[in-house]
Amino acid sequence: MTLRLSYGTNGFGDHRLSDALAIIADLGYDGVALTLDHHHLDPFAVDVATQVGTIDRLLTTHGLAVVIETGARYLLDPRRKHEPTLVSAHGRELRLDFLHRAIDIAADLGSDIVHFWSGTLPAGTSIDTGWDRLLTGMAEILPHAESAGVRLAVEPEPGMLIERLADAQELRMRLGSPDALRLTLDVGHALCNEDLTPDAAIRAAAGDLIHVQIEDMRRGVHEHLEFGDGELDLDRSVEALLEVRYAGLVSVELARHSHAAPVTAARSIDALRTAVASCESRLATTQEPR
Repeated sequence: MTLRLSYGTNGFGDHRLSDALAIIADLGYDGVALTLDHHHLDPFAVDVATQVGTIDRLLTTHGLAVVIETGARYLLDPRRKHEPTLVSAHGRELRLDFLHRAIDIAADLGSDIVHFWSGTLPAGTSIDTGWDRLLTGMAEILPHAESAGVRLAVEPEPGMLIERLADAQELRMRLGSPDALRLTLDVGHALCNEDLTPDAAIRAAAGDLIHVQIEDMRRGVHEHLEFGDGELDLDRSVEALLEVRYAGLVSVELARHSHAAPVTAARSIDALRTAVASCESRLATTQEPR
């Protein structure tokens, strides 16, 4: 098997979504991680159904698979980045409404994955209170996801309530390990703040893994970098994904690189293809019968 490579549309923030999809497809990516945003398929727009129909046709034309992402910075609050979240003191109902809309959009686009994260605890909020808020919110959206045939893929995010793989696993356990709640693993985040190496984290998470984000990063520094600019051993991470036979999208996550999106996306797929080819060759050699 090989990997299905994808690119995040939040890294094309200066492009029309239609142009971004065309470029991503022309570069040879297999899919997109589509961040719903005010300028890229606005889930709150009065013509959202029309937008969804247009994007569905474009995805089909370009042969792109899609994962729906819900990490837009200022979609819900123009003054506070990423707020409100599932653990906010106020406004959680707006985040839940957004996630309900994202589930419906995913189903309409033929995607069975909606990516999300927990959010950062407000100052002075206890961890127990944060968990109560998160579990209450999940209990509301999980039935909707199940009925729509969509799986929710929680991403551990540095600094948030759910910030490590162990936290994501605890969330699933507290909710009874529902099939509709799985995992997004950001390989750069694993390098940044997990005790395991990124390749070991991939192997540890393989059973629940339905979406992968990838970029370079440095240990202890939450900054998304192009491949080669950080400390990630890309070959080892790719090899782990191949070994566990991961079949979902592997989405490049470079949201701060929109100023150079076409060349960044081109360099990224070149780096990934080189790593995949090297690892496939090495794995084929080690698996040959003697």
